[in-house]
Amino acid sequence: MDFFKIKRDIPFMSYGRYTTTISLVTFILAVFFLATRGLNFGVDFTGGTVMEVHYAQPADLPAVRGQLATTGLHDALVQNFGSSQDVLIQVPLKQNLAGAQLSEQVLQSLRQQDGSVEVRRVEFVGPQVGKDLVENGAMALLLVSLGIVGYLWLRFEWKFGLSAIIANLHDVVIILGFFAFFQWEFSLSVLAAVLAVLGYSVNESVVVFDRIRENFRKMRKTEVTEIIDNAITRTMSRTIITHGSTQMMVLAMLLMGGETLHYFAMALTIGIMFSIYSSVLVASPLLILLGVSREDFIKPEKVEAEEVLP
Repeated sequence: MDFFKIKRDIPFMSYGRYTTTISLVTFILAVFFLATRGLNFGVDFTGGTVMEVHYAQPADLPAVRGQLATTGLHDALVQNFGSSQDVLIQVPLKQNLAGAQLSEQVLQSLRQQDGSVEVRRVEFVGPQVGKDLVENGAMALLLVSLGIVGYLWLRFEWKFGLSAIIANLHDVVIILGFFAFFQWEFSLSVLAAVLAVLGYSVNESVVVFDRIRENFRKMRKTEVTEIIDNAITRTMSRTIITHGSTQMMVLAMLLMGGETLHYFAMALTIGIMFSIYSSVLVASPLLILLGVSREDFIKPEKVEAEEVLP
């Protein structure tokens, strides 16, 4: 389905040197912020108390935050949950208060402000659970990355698998770099978004790589750069339609999904934008740097020696 027909091939690879340099600088900056600032882990990872409370009327979130601050809970995260009358409160782990004591203190403080408040749910996440989640999340990222490399290696060739995983990890590190720089809360939902971006990005890479492999077999007398440019140009219509429709859905979550889905949608938004960039302007130039050639797919024909007549 080609809604956007491009007649002439766009010379993407002529800009490969510049795009890979920009990607390298961006990657280094993201790693720098991760190393210096670190991720702002949520209660899911650090441990703490999660409470869901219900008000008879729409809750005034700034007033709730101010009331909790008067009791020393300045770092409590307060946001709507499902409706304007339901509020989700996340309080980081307090060493001097157990989960039950902390939840009781929060409830008493809120009832001083509004006696109609009701507790719907209380959960306590211990520090050991949070540590296990961090380790399991890192292991999930590692296993997904290895699976992607193995899949592309078997389907295409090792150069494609290596370039794709570098491009995909580039997307992941950029997302984490944004969260480290702005100190956005990194929760389990954000981790789920990062894993989703990995799958989304590799899907885009597979589409481009499949067309490159097809071009190597069809365009036998064409230079490698022209083959890759043609493959990317021929898939541009599909890329615009797929990413455009996906981005509209994610933007709807970002703008109208409330605070609960905000950082999840933010991670997806960043990931989708950079997955387009990395599939076209990172993975493909890496193929050229790794020396991809027609011989990787088509074995050279054996030239039979002519018999010399006596």
